[in-house]
Amino acid sequence: YYCRKMLDVYKEEKAERLVLLGDLLYHGPRNDLPREYAPKQVISMLNDMKKEIYAVRGNCEAEVDQMVLNLDGRTFYATHGHIYNENNLPPIQEGDILIHGHTHVLKAEQKEGYILLNPGSVSIPKEGNPPTYAIFE
Repeated sequence: YYCRKMLDVYKEEKAERLVLLGDLLYHGPRNDLPREYAPKQVISMLNDMKKEIYAVRGNCEAEVDQMVLNLDGRTFYATHGHIYNENNLPPIQEGDILIHGHTHVLKAEQKEGYILLNPGSVSIPKEGNPPTYAIFE
């Protein structure tokens, strides 16, 4: 359900890439099952558009992968967030962008020397937040 809604909005926005920050297929033992939970359908939906997706694995799926992308001369450091986050910064430099998930809480802030973005969660938002995503322009 939530993956389908997210992909519908992605298409409406006409974005060039979809960045997914982990916990895509497994919900973790501390979370209730999201509405219409169907990981096999999520696999199919995401595989159909794999050339448009940047993704990292989350702590609920497997050992963490980090992915470093370059965007307009700045490092776009995408990670799940359970290791690297605003309290434990990766090797970023002035003007870089740190984007992570893990907390399921929306956050977009200009920090001292870098930009922090957490798009929240489309299926299991926390701290009373609605389902959210982010668009980076």
